[in-house]
Order: sequence, then structure tokens, then C-alpha cells
Amino acid sequence: MTITGLVHVNINCSNFDRSLSFYELLGFQKLVDVPPNNTVEVAAAVGMRPYTVKGALLILRDSKTPLVLDLLEWQDPRNHSPPYEHLYHLGIARIALATDDLDSDVEFLKSNGVEFLSEPATVKLKDTPATRFVCFKDPDGTILELVQGN
Repeated sequence: MTITGLVHVNINCSNFDRSLSFYELLGFQKLVDVPPNNTVEVAAAVGMRPYTVKGALLILRDSKTPLVLDLLEWQDPRNHSPPYEHLYHLGIARIALATDDLDSDVEFLKSNGVEFLSEPATVKLKDTPATRFVCFKDPDGTILELVQGN
């Protein structure tokens, strides 16, 4: 294998403009718009028939390592199902974002109406410093996590 890194994480949303505002609140900015339609070849490559989307690639400003989100509102086809009921389903469960000031970020997000699963918790793994983290939801219920290491 010759994998050299992570290219992007795709997050589907029900309302692109609302979700874009939310992810901008987290510090992401639009890098490039995604074309609303693509070729038959591109659709087939993702296992779909030709489709219509509204979306953009977003990049985390001031990130120590590049982090790109592929934020998409599928317009055709469209699915209104919520992302998941719980974190123990199969597949990708959440996206963890690093922070240098968990408490300040939690206060900021709460003041902007963001829904949290709980208050911050501390986890200690063998032979590692304690880490504090908290999980919260984006506008569609996708679970994100803030992590602050010591």
C-alpha cells in the first residue's frame, strides 16, 4: 500500500446553506464549490446514476494539518432519513476535531445553540496523558467531537 494521508471527509446534509453556516462557525471556509452535476463516469464511480448536488469542499482555517470536508446536499436523489440514532452503528460514527481550549469552544458553541450529548469528559488510556472531549451534533444530527489533549 502507498496511502500517504487523508484527502477529505464527506458529510451529507439536508440544507447546504444552513450546514455551511454551522461549519463556518467551527472554523471551516469554502475552498471550492462542487459542480451540481457530474459525468456519468463520476456518478458510476460513487455507485450512483447521474445526480444533482449542492455542495462545496471546506477547509479548516489555521489547521496544523490539512482537514477538508466535502459538504453535500443531495438534491436528486434525495433521502430525508436522519444520519443515525446512536454511535454504535456500523461504519463511520463521528469526526473528532482537535482544540486547544475545550471549555471556551464549548461555551461558544452552546451560546450559538449547538446541541451537546453531555458535558466534557476525561479519558485516560494506558501510558498516555489524560484527554478531555465532548460530542455535539451538526444541524442534521451528525455527531462531531472536540478533543483537547494535555
